[in-house]
Amino acid sequence: MRRFSQWPLTELTHYLSEDFWRDWHYGKNAEYPDGHHGNAILSKHPLSKGNNYDISAYRFEKRGLLHSMIQLGDASRLIHCFCVHLALFERGRERQLIEIIRHIEELAGAAPTIVAGDFNDWRNRVGEPMREAGFNEVFEMLTGSPAKTFPSIKPMLAMDRIYVRGLKIHSAEILYEWLKLSDHLGITAQLELE
Repeated sequence: MRRFSQWPLTELTHYLSEDFWRDWHYGKNAEYPDGHHGNAILSKHPLSKGNNYDISAYRFEKRGLLHSMIQLGDASRLIHCFCVHLALFERGRERQLIEIIRHIEELAGAAPTIVAGDFNDWRNRVGEPMREAGFNEVFEMLTGSPAKTFPSIKPMLAMDRIYVRGLKIHSAEILYEWLKLSDHLGITAQLELE
């Protein structure tokens, strides 16, 4: 395993949230002798932490669906947030998407919802089922196609997405400063409760 001399001493989620994100939720998907990986939701607003659901499509590839809820100020409605990391193979992603949509229906109902993460969907096969479930992808709505985020050094594939339902999309941007942080570029969107 490659080591970095400036790597933070705290857990990465703690390090990323320090001094900026008020609350966070981490769901561990796989553990190794030298560490682990999973999904995280970071928020400036208080989070009600839900569960991390195992949506692994294959034994060799541990994947999760992390769920949290955010309440903005004194707004009475909760915003359901789901962080995903889908399988590398299309058949696995198809099975995972059915499971994800079922979880969203059970947990969020018709409430405002954000589904974001690494969809590993360079052929944009996830878009139609998500639209049928009432979701819009932020970059697709603003520019006509999802953002190209992979590989970060020369992004050619649209792997990462932000899908929303019950939220107005004001803007979206690619975080090019993530070039040195990951093999994927980060994406962000400014949203408003409808």
